[in-house]
Amino acid sequence: MKRRSALAALGSMSLGVPTILKGERLREPYRVSKKTLRTDILVIGGGTAGVVAAIQAGRAGRKTILVENGSQLGGVTTTGGVNFPGIFFAWGKQVIGGIGWELVQEAVAMNDDPLPNVSIPHGRQHWRHQVLVNGQLYAMLAEEKVIDAGVEIRYYETPTTIRPLKNGWEVVTVGKGTETTIQAGQLIDCTGNAFAASMAGFPVLREAETQPGTLQFKLTGYDLDKLDFKMIEARYDEEVKKGTLVKKEFLNVSGVLRKHGDNVQHIAGADSTTSETHTLANIQGRTSLMKMLRFLRTLPGLEKTRIEDVQNETAVRETYRIDGEYLITHEDYVTGKVFDDAVSYSYYPIDLHDDKGVIPKHLVEGVVPTIPLRALAPRGSRNFLVAGRCLSSDRLANSALRVQASCMGMGQAAAAAAALAGMSGKTPLEVPYADLRKLLEEHGAIVPVKTT
Repeated sequence: MKRRSALAALGSMSLGVPTILKGERLREPYRVSKKTLRTDILVIGGGTAGVVAAIQAGRAGRKTILVENGSQLGGVTTTGGVNFPGIFFAWGKQVIGGIGWELVQEAVAMNDDPLPNVSIPHGRQHWRHQVLVNGQLYAMLAEEKVIDAGVEIRYYETPTTIRPLKNGWEVVTVGKGTETTIQAGQLIDCTGNAFAASMAGFPVLREAETQPGTLQFKLTGYDLDKLDFKMIEARYDEEVKKGTLVKKEFLNVSGVLRKHGDNVQHIAGADSTTSETHTLANIQGRTSLMKMLRFLRTLPGLEKTRIEDVQNETAVRETYRIDGEYLITHEDYVTGKVFDDAVSYSYYPIDLHDDKGVIPKHLVEGVVPTIPLRALAPRGSRNFLVAGRCLSSDRLANSALRVQASCMGMGQAAAAAAALAGMSGKTPLEVPYADLRKLLEEHGAIVPVKTT
């Protein structure tokens, strides 16, 4: 282009005359894409339980769709940053296996991480038997396995309406530029909040005051051996008295430094149920962390303290639970009751957090709790199950049942029951227990055995 022509073109652009540069194309205005899909099983929520449920459903030969409103799979293990799932072994014996354990083992192997020595009793330090994984690697492995199982993943979508059909459910989801109607024979709610169950019209329960949430983070830039912890704690107490720091958010400032962050923060009322409450939980978590960081950098030896890593979301411990066909009680849990329809084990101490922290109450030696299929079914439901922390249980039992390994076991059991129900024309609770056990064991799950 000659200089005069180029100047003329620039002049027309500056005057606001529309021009289309080489390679650009005009297109139609933005429109929402609407479609209707049909599937055997719909899993809502791609977190700890949802990933395993989707893989199990796909491997059982059922057409499966997985809806996840975030950008990756794994939930609290990945996005939440609690990358130490547990516990899979109890009293020297493996009690939770299957697809969840397969995922964890592969993540450990691919990152050359060690597995804990479960032959040594953990005593009061149950975290010694948790398995550390690379969260982002775990997320990619989970996605790979879900796809390999033939499951369709739909990220960035969330349900807006759920209504029953004669033989299943119709769910409308919205996402970036999409509105999708999904008709499914079986629905599994793995949201952790009983969000789908509530939307479908089933009663849900929660406490007036729920457990606090935690924003996981890592600190670096200081030498522990050179810190005056007595001075640090005194200065921290001064700031708490002034009101510039909140004691219940970081109960132990020395612990924050010794652990270099990690699972040390408490955000009261953290709630992931809706976009508004989840936004507030995230803002509160980040605001709390920024205040702590600025305070630490005023102290001798901590002037160069910096954030090495921080999670995208505040992890939430407790929201809603379903009112199920059976409610697992604290007594059921701590006595290790083996139900006639037990589909999975659980193993973790009672772990109820509050604004004073947490003191785990460990199980008596030899006790391994179980989870009945009825606790995964909303009362009066058909072709609808839940898996994960929103199962039917009282608050104390739920404080232990909510951990990752237990949720993995639930996810696999729920999907196996849904798959068999769809193939036989029955509801999940009508599936013969022997058939359910057989399918689960074929896929590596450990199913409780009732002894007489």
